Amino acid sequence: MLGAAAFRDSLPDMEERVMGGTGMRVSTTGLGTLTWGRDTDEHEAREQLEVFLDAGGTVVDTAATYGDGAAEELLGEFIRDVVARPELVIVTKAGVRQTPTGAVVDNSRGAVLNSLEASLERLGTDYVDLLLIQGPDPRTPVRETLGALEIAVQSGKARYVGLANHSGWQVAQAATLLEDTVGLAAVQVEHSLVNRTAEQEVFPAAVALGIGVMAWSPLGRGVLTGKYRRGTPADSRAASAHLAGFVQPYLSSGARTIVEALVTAADGLGKHPAEVALAWVRDKQPVACAIVGARTAQQLRGSLGDQDVELPDEIRAVLDEISQQNAH
Repeated sequence: MLGAAAFRDSLPDMEERVMGGTGMRVSTTGLGTLTWGRDTDEHEAREQLEVFLDAGGTVVDTAATYGDGAAEELLGEFIRDVVARPELVIVTKAGVRQTPTGAVVDNSRGAVLNSLEASLERLGTDYVDLLLIQGPDPRTPVRETLGALEIAVQSGKARYVGLANHSGWQVAQAATLLEDTVGLAAVQVEHSLVNRTAEQEVFPAAVALGIGVMAWSPLGRGVLTGKYRRGTPADSRAASAHLAGFVQPYLSSGARTIVEALVTAADGLGKHPAEVALAWVRDKQPVACAIVGARTAQQLRGSLGDQDVELPDEIRAVLDEISQQNAH
């Protein structure tokens, strides 16, 4: 078995792409930090970042809500002693505010700008490369939210802005309203072999408007690694009290059919199912970057070998067909 250093040395370098119609350059795989500061401790998070950087990765995806800010705090520590700030493309999200009774969606100007200021303080940096609105807020006028994004760019605190988890028409509306000012650089949506809903409206809107797509959970919330084929591992997200509900929708019979087809394809290629699943998303137009999260550095290593995976047309066609029949 390869040691950590040898494994990192064996990883192929990641391709670099531009985000939509902008000049922002991103690695095809991004490092997600959802579990940092909660299920992933400082030691594991640091090792994840080191492995990711050694593989040529640049995009680190976080949010004010991840670990109630702990993920951003850890990343801020690592910027000081692991990696220089200019080497990272930091993506963070605003629009969810903590209250005494729990988290609420709040895309008001004050909430978005306050969230950004707090994120910058935790990260220990003057700017983020990409600021995303985490989800729609029907109570706040969209022009007010977009105005906050304009302020973020014009103040130099965000280089680019975008949306996360919005519908196709909402993406198109925002892109149109920002067209003559700061522009809409990116949209982040869930996309994988077990969830292809973004292909219906979001992808066409992104292509038509020159917006880059970031795919989150390209491994189907961990299901496409094949780890759940024989049950629920004790150290998996599905066994976690606060993440079990996140994974549960993809433990269906339809998802199992997709996983078995994926495992068969991976065996034929001599690859891990995670590598094949990630390559499928990575090469899907108009995806610019696929965000991979992991609880441990070892899990992350199992997902970073996709850069040299070339899916034959026949295998991609079979996976497409089975996925379309069984995905969400």
